[in-house]
Amino acid sequence: MKASIIRNSKTMLYKLSILMFWVLIWQMVYIKIGRDIYVPSPLNVLLRLKELLVLTSFWASVAHSMLRVAAGLIISMVVGGLLGILCSLNRLLHDLLQPMIIAIKSTPVVSFILVAIVWFPSSRIPVFICFLMCFPVIWTNVVSGFNSVDKKLLEMAQVYRVSLFNITKHIYLPSIKPYFFAACITCLGVGWKVSVAAEVLSHPRYGIGTQLYSSKVYLDSTDLFAWTLVIILLSIAFELLFVKMIELNSNTKVKGYSAAKGAKENDNRSTADI
Repeated sequence: MKASIIRNSKTMLYKLSILMFWVLIWQMVYIKIGRDIYVPSPLNVLLRLKELLVLTSFWASVAHSMLRVAAGLIISMVVGGLLGILCSLNRLLHDLLQPMIIAIKSTPVVSFILVAIVWFPSSRIPVFICFLMCFPVIWTNVVSGFNSVDKKLLEMAQVYRVSLFNITKHIYLPSIKPYFFAACITCLGVGWKVSVAAEVLSHPRYGIGTQLYSSKVYLDSTDLFAWTLVIILLSIAFELLFVKMIELNSNTKVKGYSAAKGAKENDNRSTADI
């Protein structure tokens, strides 16, 4: 227990020292340039963030942006997961959807935002863009996880006449889960980026992207950096919360493991389960 506490303390100190290193670099750049309009000082940004925390408009903007990101992520996880499984089971459906997936991945996000401005109200554009950018990631990983199933396990299941329910539960799901979780963690960062970018161009009444655009219009770099810091902190918080939920529900350490390794380990455990 004591050794674990010491190890955790050392890890926190190590991460804190890395953070302080980059803050120092930021401060040095500020001193070198010497103009807040280009690069504000870390202290001024933190002071501005402190001022924002007491504003009702700040929390309204943060709440609306969080809801849009969460909605886009949930829709992409559900639709991407279901279609990924269906496409893995049906080759024709897979071949029909693959060109669309490639087109979405290849098209700049700003093109979709400009088209969405014509199609949707400003408050719904970030949700649509978040879904559109995250859906291919979820779909691709689910298909990859499905295809990574050990064929020998499936042959064994057929020989012993294992039911479809048990095959799905003990072979397919354990293989897909690591890929799906890895895709979701990736989408948490991507979702924030594209959603805020959509807000910058669509200007909903409340949103972090709207505040960023206002900072740019008034050449308020301190405000711009403060809101950017808010985005980074929220993105990290979303990822940590998601990872913690996975670990609590599955008793699996998510950070640092590779999807392929996780799939292989789950396939090996599935042999005993069946």
